[in-house]
Amino acid sequence: MPPDARPPDDPFGAFCQENHVARPATGEGSLSGLSFGLKDVFDVAGSRTGFGHPAWLATHPPATLTAEAVTALLAAGAALHGRTLSDELCYSISGENFHYGMPINPAARDRLPGGSSSGSAVAVAARLVDFAIGTDCGGSVRVPAAYCGLLGMRPTHGHVSLAGVAPFAPRFDTVGWFARDTGLLMKVGAVLLGDPPEVAAGTGFSRLVVATDAFERCDTNVRAVLADGVARLARLLPARSQAPLSPLGLDRWLDIFRTVQAWEIWQSLGGWIERERPGFGEGVGQRLAAAAKVGQAEAQAARQQADALAQELEATLGDALICLPTTPGLPPLRATASAEIETAYRARAMQLLCPAGLGGLPQITVPVGTVDGAPVGLSILARRGRDMALLKLAAQAFADLPSPPERR
Repeated sequence: MPPDARPPDDPFGAFCQENHVARPATGEGSLSGLSFGLKDVFDVAGSRTGFGHPAWLATHPPATLTAEAVTALLAAGAALHGRTLSDELCYSISGENFHYGMPINPAARDRLPGGSSSGSAVAVAARLVDFAIGTDCGGSVRVPAAYCGLLGMRPTHGHVSLAGVAPFAPRFDTVGWFARDTGLLMKVGAVLLGDPPEVAAGTGFSRLVVATDAFERCDTNVRAVLADGVARLARLLPARSQAPLSPLGLDRWLDIFRTVQAWEIWQSLGGWIERERPGFGEGVGQRLAAAAKVGQAEAQAARQQADALAQELEATLGDALICLPTTPGLPPLRATASAEIETAYRARAMQLLCPAGLGGLPQITVPVGTVDGAPVGLSILARRGRDMALLKLAAQAFADLPSPPERR
């Protein structure tokens, strides 16, 4: 039997069973001796990528090349431990997969793990791997990181190669990563981002802006914990102000984001869907059906609006950081009806998640505490290209935060 034919011991349902893959490190470097998991959207030569759907797995041959991000991690000394579960075609933030089930959130077993990089987050939180990579288009790294009590990084759009990653919505797609501590989050970032020289000269941030409209959308029971996280940042950036993130309104920003995202998703996947007619879970199926109806003129108008918003955000940020809740509240309970999650809660969450995508901005989510035993995440946005500086500042502010609970 090939050495990677059997998935690792996995009581949390984090790893893919049908297309498990493992690879040893190919070099030595800053990640030597560490293990990682990768979301089921990254190609590994000789293995089939499933994209969270059995029909995709069945209709695509083994990859001939390994994704560039994976190659970089292996060359830096990390060993690939396994392929991790993804929500169907990445089009969800809940962590539930109609075909493969839902991983167990090690930090709050009665609550959703978040998605679509669900298995990657769970594998890290359960200490099955040291770190993991995923993808983030509309929140697919940030949400599971927040729900599982982890650090999660969405980098500047285009700064980590997407070569060898299943296509979704190219305008917003990024490769992101998870870790349990800020030091390792930075190490992984240095490998994937190429360690830009700016990190050696300090962060360069001088102002902290608290996004009032974002905090207004979060539940009252998490605001005190979030305020503690804001206070940590304020100690490093004493010039602090409060202002709305979106003068136009976060709901309007979300409309623009959704239109562009849906159009691009259908351009990427519509041909395969129409040819293969695969089955989907309720929420994913509804979103894909809606995406098929977005017209080119509507999408083009939304793209122009998104371009203008990206320029506006770039001008607004400058040397500032913007902080906001990662999600509107605690991870929903696993027993919560899918219809409830897919309507009001998803819309509220996406209003907080879409600014980074619209601006192509780096965003880190940090676990700042718990409420009723469930993790709470605070996010920090920075200007494009300030990824390593953002990671460095997060390490300064949150280095002593407790790690997720030990595997039980």
